[in-house]
Amino acid sequence: MPITKESLAALLNGREYGNEITAIEEAEAKAAGLLVIFGASDDLTELRGALNDEAGAYDGATHRIDAKGFVPDWDSLDHDDEDACADYFARRGGGFEVDAKWAEGGYSWVIETAAPHAAFDIVEDGEKYCRGVVIDLADLPH
Repeated sequence: MPITKESLAALLNGREYGNEITAIEEAEAKAAGLLVIFGASDDLTELRGALNDEAGAYDGATHRIDAKGFVPDWDSLDHDDEDACADYFARRGGGFEVDAKWAEGGYSWVIETAAPHAAFDIVEDGEKYCRGVVIDLADLPH
């Protein structure tokens, strides 16, 4: 039976911080077009599965994610780099948004999105650490 966003979220639920997803699970998620999103440390949003990427999120952040990964923030670009600017303008309206909220609801991280998703909880020493999400890229508009 193929893995779904709901079954992967159920599998990840209750995992310990630092052991959120195994390499085998990442490969299975990638093959199934599933994207796992969670917070790490005190300043990162992580992508695993269909994409493998990370972006800064100190004190929380809103990210745009597309088929290539995190869409760069305009303010972080070298505006003299014509290719980087062209890439930004081509990507800025696509994909979907994710809010990585810091210190919310008793968690260190809460990942929220309007995209269809299944949620899971990561713990640290038995305490809530992160509410992450799994997204099936096939559920997103193309």
